Amino acid sequence: MSTGTPVGDRDAVRFHQEWARLLEDGHGVAVHPGILGRLVSRTAGLLHRAQRDEPFESALAAEAGALLVDAHFTDPVVLARAVELLHEHPVADERGPALCGAFAAGWAAALRERTLREQESIRLAADSARQEVEKALRASENRFRALFESAAIGIGIGDVDGNILAVNRALQEIFGAGPEDLQGHRVNELVHPEDTPGVWDAYEELITGKRDYLQFDKPYYRRDGEVVWTHLTVSLIRDDEGRPQYQVAMLEDITDRYRLQERLRHQATHDPLTGLPNRVAFFERLEKLFEEPEPGARFGLCYVDLDGFKVVNDSLGHETGDQLLAAVAARLESVLTPLGHLVARLGGDEFVVLLENCRGEQEAVAAAKTVLAALAKPVVIGDHRLAVGASIGVLERRVATTTPGAAVRAADLTLYRAKEAGRGRWTLFDPKENARAVSRYAVSVRMPAALDRGEFFIDYQPLCSLGDDSLVAVEALVRWRHPQLGVLGPEEFIATAEETGLIMPLGRWVLEQACGQAADWVRRFGSAAPQMNVNLAVRQARNVGLVQDIDRILRSTGLDPAKLQLEITESTVVGPEDEALKALHAVVDMGVSLAIDDFGTGWSNLAYLRDLPVSGLKIAGSFVGDLHDPAKDTHLGWRIVSGLVSLAHTLGLTVTAEGVESGADADRLRLMGCDWAQGWHFGRPVRPAEIARRISASREAGASGAGRAPGPSGTPGVGGASGSGGALGGEIRK
Repeated sequence: MSTGTPVGDRDAVRFHQEWARLLEDGHGVAVHPGILGRLVSRTAGLLHRAQRDEPFESALAAEAGALLVDAHFTDPVVLARAVELLHEHPVADERGPALCGAFAAGWAAALRERTLREQESIRLAADSARQEVEKALRASENRFRALFESAAIGIGIGDVDGNILAVNRALQEIFGAGPEDLQGHRVNELVHPEDTPGVWDAYEELITGKRDYLQFDKPYYRRDGEVVWTHLTVSLIRDDEGRPQYQVAMLEDITDRYRLQERLRHQATHDPLTGLPNRVAFFERLEKLFEEPEPGARFGLCYVDLDGFKVVNDSLGHETGDQLLAAVAARLESVLTPLGHLVARLGGDEFVVLLENCRGEQEAVAAAKTVLAALAKPVVIGDHRLAVGASIGVLERRVATTTPGAAVRAADLTLYRAKEAGRGRWTLFDPKENARAVSRYAVSVRMPAALDRGEFFIDYQPLCSLGDDSLVAVEALVRWRHPQLGVLGPEEFIATAEETGLIMPLGRWVLEQACGQAADWVRRFGSAAPQMNVNLAVRQARNVGLVQDIDRILRSTGLDPAKLQLEITESTVVGPEDEALKALHAVVDMGVSLAIDDFGTGWSNLAYLRDLPVSGLKIAGSFVGDLHDPAKDTHLGWRIVSGLVSLAHTLGLTVTAEGVESGADADRLRLMGCDWAQGWHFGRPVRPAEIARRISASREAGASGAGRAPGPSGTPGVGGASGSGGALGGEIRK
């Protein structure tokens, strides 16, 4: 494509003419007419291509900005007028903000590179001046003084005690101060609350000789109280013996560039109609909560959808609809922001309220009631008094029990339950209802063919011995990488799979994959390979082909049956005559072991333990989790856990405690005689490669006599988050 303006495109011709006038104004730059003409044609052509080409290439706009700097158009007024001109020629597909940002970024990057070259020249000149002192002190001083005084960049010289000895004219202009306002003062008086983390640590390293220079973007207060942003470079000058002697600071005023970047950032993260944070900003804030949450940290979401907004929009027009949205946003922000809650507009008539460090469901419900109260009175727009209501889905969870995507999906589904219930109300998140809703949709639309598409995968969660924290087993936990819904945990699809019968092919696939993985670890690590635990669904246990399936899988993978343990729930067998009991006995006769999962959550007759051919039981994670609920009798809870451990040992069973999240819980269970434990303290569900790394680390530690096997992060007994649920997956928090 030619870099000139396409013939026949009137807007392009008009833009080319206005662009030429902008550059011909000069702004202090003298350019030969021939060179200027080529520059206008080249840059206008690049911007036109960036506006029209598919796909969008931001590099074209960035190149145009850089070409202006190369031609000495470095006055910030040029950048401001260029951005204004681009805004006056909007692009149909709304790529305008991105184009403006790319142009400004290209201009700024080129200017930064040019400035850095100047800085390097000054730094080299200063260093050269220091070396020349030994030969011709006066000549060197004259040259340095000329450079020091005439430099466009602010320069200050100080000693290693932090005293400012000299400043040039440019630095005085940056600070709006005279020499007496800076000389004689100390560098550490120039602290600003928005200083980049680590800037003063780096400065201490410099003046003590541990480093030779540092570079940061740093704000300062001017004498008039205004804030000026600078790009700061500080270099250390040493004496002949290499001892720190002086520091030379060079400051470039980047205030205009910084404010432009802040404006562009604000545009990218805020809704232009309401001024509220947009979807991007909301998800950034939400995801930040999940990066390094405090133990027990909670959050809340109120997913808000206006009732009847479409009627207003269709009957009174989009302008009235926009005014209504702006008025609603102002009301929500005025009542919720003082409470410390984030209000964002996700799009259309959907808003969301984020409660960080939520204190419980009551606070989340209170926020929903505040929303409804704020919208109780009609909104007056022109001659219209518009009654507006809202339906609200309320979600309140522990951060560690979910993910950002799953939380938003759950709040959205809860919102639709509120709408179905009659609108103008709030509805609280119900895990069972949410799981059913997700499952119904996911299974009906995608699951029948998901296995063929390779959308399922398996994570493995460690089970560790409480005797020495060594890795003794892993549990296979299936996940679904759904193309629309993201990664789904088993609690979101297993129940429906069991109801529809799809659990049979899925369960068979999980067993094949897990046994194959276990066999691979045995070949690689021998006896150090962990036992493989696989959940067995009720339908699988009662299927007549169960024994043949397991025999076939063990033969095809070559896995020793002793390395496989199947986990069943209390509801798998309903009586001594149940057909499933015969199948389970046959499986055990093959050498495969059985364990009861989630023990204590059902109402099974304890006498069944005498009839079931099990060798272990897993205490449900809800028991351990309830031990931290202030509303429950924790002393009684520990007594129940202790009783379950004693009962299991009386029957000769190995006991595994699920949901162990802290070292204190692990220590107490160890004192009770509990054999194994599983939970966040010992490791989150991870990919097979991470388990292999852990096995290798454990073997190396054992060979060197290092003792306890390291956790996932290399620290003994330290784990992370997990998420699993139901048959083929275990509980939400294992």
